[in-house]
Amino acid sequence: MVIKDAKFITSNTRADLCPQTDLPEYAFIGRSNVGKSSLINMLTNRLKLAKTSSFPGKTQLINHFLINDNWYLVDLPGYGWAKVSKESREAWRKMILFYMKNRPNLACVFVLIDSRLSPQKADLEFMELLGTMGVPFVLIFTKTDKQSGTKTDMNIALYMKTLQETWEELPMYMKSSSSTKEGREEILQFISDVNQRYQEERKA
Repeated sequence: MVIKDAKFITSNTRADLCPQTDLPEYAFIGRSNVGKSSLINMLTNRLKLAKTSSFPGKTQLINHFLINDNWYLVDLPGYGWAKVSKESREAWRKMILFYMKNRPNLACVFVLIDSRLSPQKADLEFMELLGTMGVPFVLIFTKTDKQSGTKTDMNIALYMKTLQETWEELPMYMKSSSSTKEGREEILQFISDVNQRYQEERKA
């Protein structure tokens, strides 16, 4: 897939205020400071499409970007930031749950995982939530350039082993680096393939 156009459309906290469209959309979410904004910018080849910051929790809203006029990229607020109040965490939970329950065109959620870390409770709990809701998701292990390939593979294997304890079928996963652009073609090809199936199902 060649991304010719990527433009910001809207930000809000309510799914019913998101763009009214039947175009497929792909949501990106992960623990705060997982490198989500950098990944989005890398995928779209736009340096400042999504705002990056060394300060965790920069994204506070549901941000919609229209890509090539035929699908939406959705930047969701991160989770697992310890310094956020209990009230803020609950507000985030309600916002995300409402969004996922009320977006029939949500084709896939990309759950970003820091490849340098062992399985994190916040990540595992969020995956469990997606599974309970029946929301399709794919894991993206980020920041692979920060360590050796062997270490990355070991951490991924540990994640898969942990998931096997509660999941009958393991989710698909990809590896990525916003610095080296590892994973860019694979992620975009996945989106392209899902878009094609989405269009075929609409015509059927």
